[in-house]
Amino acid sequence: MPHWFFASLRGYRMGWLPSDLVAGLMLAAIAIPGQLATARLAGMPPETGLYAFAAGSLAFAAFGANRFMSVQADSTIAPIFAGALASMAVTGPMIYGQLATLLALMVGIILVAVGLFRAGWLATLLSIPVTTGFLAGISIHIIIGELPTLLGISDERGYILLQLIHIIGRLGETNIYALAIGVGVLATTIVTAQISHRVPGALIGLVAAGLAVALFHLDARGVAVLGALPAELPTVSLPAFPDTNALGQLVPLALVIAMVCIMQTAAVAATFPSDAKKPDDVSRDFAGVGAGCVVAGLVGAFPVDSSPPSTAIVRDSGGRSQMASLTAVVLMIALVVLASGLTAYLPQAALAGVLVYIALRIFRLGEMIEIYRRGGFEILLVVASAALVIVMPIETGVLLAIVLSFMHSLYNVARPYCVELARVPGSTVWWPPSRVEHGEYEPGVLVFAPAAPLNFTNAERIRATIDAAVAAKRPPVKLLVIEASGIIDIDYTGAKILQEAIADLKAAGIDVAIARLSERRAQDQAGRSGLVEAIGAGHVFLSVEDAVRKLGPNRSPA
Repeated sequence: MPHWFFASLRGYRMGWLPSDLVAGLMLAAIAIPGQLATARLAGMPPETGLYAFAAGSLAFAAFGANRFMSVQADSTIAPIFAGALASMAVTGPMIYGQLATLLALMVGIILVAVGLFRAGWLATLLSIPVTTGFLAGISIHIIIGELPTLLGISDERGYILLQLIHIIGRLGETNIYALAIGVGVLATTIVTAQISHRVPGALIGLVAAGLAVALFHLDARGVAVLGALPAELPTVSLPAFPDTNALGQLVPLALVIAMVCIMQTAAVAATFPSDAKKPDDVSRDFAGVGAGCVVAGLVGAFPVDSSPPSTAIVRDSGGRSQMASLTAVVLMIALVVLASGLTAYLPQAALAGVLVYIALRIFRLGEMIEIYRRGGFEILLVVASAALVIVMPIETGVLLAIVLSFMHSLYNVARPYCVELARVPGSTVWWPPSRVEHGEYEPGVLVFAPAAPLNFTNAERIRATIDAAVAAKRPPVKLLVIEASGIIDIDYTGAKILQEAIADLKAAGIDVAIARLSERRAQDQAGRSGLVEAIGAGHVFLSVEDAVRKLGPNRSPA
């Protein structure tokens, strides 16, 4: 077996098979209701949810690295692309299903490329507050979008406010049977999850709802049902290629979906590593999820993603490898071939109850409370991200939330924390003074510490902060020591601006030294850019104390 193929099964032992079979059974029981519901959320036929599960599971088992990760149709990304594809299908010549399968191929190609180029660092570009916020916004979209089905009233597409107005105006038309079914499935799922996440509450709820429809003929009382699934397996084919305009609209959407997949896959790999003693090859996991998207597109489904709850089921049920996911695929194929007619009695309101439960799970209230308590103003990022996703079209809101995360990161780099250091009394350590311990200062010496890379975004601000600190210092500064342990990177613009500041300081009679430039990359860049030459080779020190003792106004004569 080549080293790049079925890596998760390498070293497989037959003694693991019973555990994997049990985990696969549990995964299928949990995933089947979710996949049917997610297909509905994605605006696709219900059977495509099962196709997506099979495609994601098979491809990830072949090309991914993580032993536990479950890749399937995911409720996080489904609402992001559903609205965008619906508007494109209305105004363009391609039908919705063709756009969804083409989107899956595009997302897959992006993720495979990210994996091949080892670009796992992209997962760090989204902060937790921004991620929490846009997931909350997606949750609100799902809940409001499913309320008409839950209430058994007519649906209304469009902006979320219009949907709310429509729902409120139709409350008097609520079908009590549909509402009872939806709330019953939701309650069953919540209660069983509290007892044990291994109990397939959603499946129990769907079976009970189907029996209720069959026994009491609720379909004749206005309860909409799913209908029988096609008793055939999908065929493999390429989707129709769109015109240039449609392709241009799909590219940014594919990038957004891929970014969300990267974020979620990295989180799943970190939470459920194959080996607790070493990190997963997350870049390979990206490629595995990408392969799943490609296969999903080829079988007429839609983009897939790693699933945190399903991955937890595999691991906590004793699964040892991707054989658990492959077992679940076999069970789903058996369902499609042998028992597809059972869904004829499955009420749509029951699936809506499952989707509302999923939405409640991705609304991370506990995380929000923790950010509010410990993150300070970053709770505003949660609110802003959620508001963008709720108010804007969902795909636009998610894109703007991602941009917001980038802007927040850029703001932190562009406005770095800079502080004057003081000597800790009785030591040679220079440290930021606290409210309790103010520290010791050397007359005529300013020890200045910028805690950020020195680059084009912040160099002017750092220079201005140095000038302000020098002007405010009393007695006048004779020696400036730049404590550079926080400078882990230096670009050409940053080095040039700092060199200009050093020249101005020296012209004003102020000596300049640099201490603790410990990062090797920063050392190389300081030398190459001429920064060390501008400071002077004899003015580079391993510690602040050495610089003060050798260059300070109170230094001892040599």
